[in-house]
Amino acid sequence: MEKEELVNLKKRFLFNSDDTGRFIVRSLSTGRTYFVEAIDDGSRTHWGDLDPATKKFHGDYGTRYKGSVKPDESLITVGNGFDAIHELSAGESPFDFIDALDKQYGKGKQ
Repeated sequence: MEKEELVNLKKRFLFNSDDTGRFIVRSLSTGRTYFVEAIDDGSRTHWGDLDPATKKFHGDYGTRYKGSVKPDESLITVGNGFDAIHELSAGESPFDFIDALDKQYGKGKQ
């Protein structure tokens, strides 16, 4: 991937990261960069504010602040230059996975 393409991808990747849940981790030991995004499987319910007096639901936020993206919104694709794409199970820590990968790369394995 060309340097300019990588810079543009990083800008797109980090845009609205609070809404999308996308983030980037850079290893201090190997210098590798890991792109992480949570994929929404569609099982989430709508959310908003519950009025404590009336017990009614207000302010449906829809897709805002959900901390994930739909599969078709993912930027981690072969077309965007990613060649090692890993999907984790629900509840599996991306930080633990990155740590294990980083230890492998640190030993010279690829």
